[in-house]
Amino acid sequence: MRHFGHISPAAREGLFFQEPCVFDADSPARVLAAALGATLYSPATRPHLADDVVKQAGRGVVSMVLCLEDSIDDAEVADGEANLVRQFADLAARATETPLLFIRVRAPEQITDLVSRLGSSVRLLSGFVLPKFTEERGVLFLEALASAEVTAGRRLFAMPVLESPELLHLETRAEVLRGIARTVNKYRERVLALRLGVTDFCSAYGLRRASDMTAYDVQIVSAVIGDVVNVLGRADGTGFTITGPVWEYFRLQERMFKPQLRRSPFAGRAEELRTALIEHDLDGLLREIELDRANGLLGKTCIHPSHVVPVHALSVVSHEEFSDAQDILRPGRGGGGVLRSAYTNKMNEVKPHRAWAERTVQRAEVFGVAKEDVGFVELLAAGLAE
Repeated sequence: MRHFGHISPAAREGLFFQEPCVFDADSPARVLAAALGATLYSPATRPHLADDVVKQAGRGVVSMVLCLEDSIDDAEVADGEANLVRQFADLAARATETPLLFIRVRAPEQITDLVSRLGSSVRLLSGFVLPKFTEERGVLFLEALASAEVTAGRRLFAMPVLESPELLHLETRAEVLRGIARTVNKYRERVLALRLGVTDFCSAYGLRRASDMTAYDVQIVSAVIGDVVNVLGRADGTGFTITGPVWEYFRLQERMFKPQLRRSPFAGRAEELRTALIEHDLDGLLREIELDRANGLLGKTCIHPSHVVPVHALSVVSHEEFSDAQDILRPGRGGGGVLRSAYTNKMNEVKPHRAWAERTVQRAEVFGVAKEDVGFVELLAAGLAE
């Protein structure tokens, strides 16, 4: 699979200076962590889940979470588990590519139980999402994952969700973060990425952000995100990929773009598309994605397919970013110094900007580099047109 792999090779050639790389479930963890992109959540109880997975793969989704936790009623858990076993068997019988698939569980024992019940179809499973992750709960989850790997005979990743009230509350945050750090460092090879449960954070104070506000406008949430990145997202080799929080609004329907997309490939449509995004509650999403990256996050939890293409379009590295990163990382410049950007609009300082450049090149590997005259609107339009 690859990002923008659902559009034609000719369309990709017109968009990308450097195309996104090809990867699969067996690719190195550093590649998969960067490539998660818009991780689409779906309740595990959906009766046609296998069809949904195949459909979303055809629309450019590369990672999905099949949820047995908050997205379903407590009374539906057993049915959800049984449905997952059936749907995985259905997918395994099809000769088709699937996204990276993760199961969000409620309790550690579900991990070992589900892996046993999945049988040979476990080959389609990339790992588990671990809710309300703390040191005490996390060790149990990760020990269960290690046991399940033996049963599965394959690598399985964990994606802990940081969302507990103890992490939010100021008086307990520092110690909880230290405990989480101890746990994920101990099991580092199994932790693909850390996810943020901002909805749970807001719930603890009876808050809900409006569609024109981002998570960073809610001060108690923004403070937690900053502290999580501070402790767990460092660029010194000790950090983890941390993904952006969920966006709750989804009035946008892709069909609204279809008449515009039929009229011409890209030209003359930029302002129309921007206006449509604002009018359909996605202006906040676009601002939040930009703020995610500015604050050290990569990828995003998504609960509606209409969010996927905007997240991926904004994840593509611009030609200008890539040019700056290449200049900073050019061999022979390890000693430092200051360079004028090739775009002549900024200073590139080799030592302070090196970590940024390395992360930019990593993102460029999986999301590609846009051509010099290609921007977000062209990438969005191409992704929606297919």
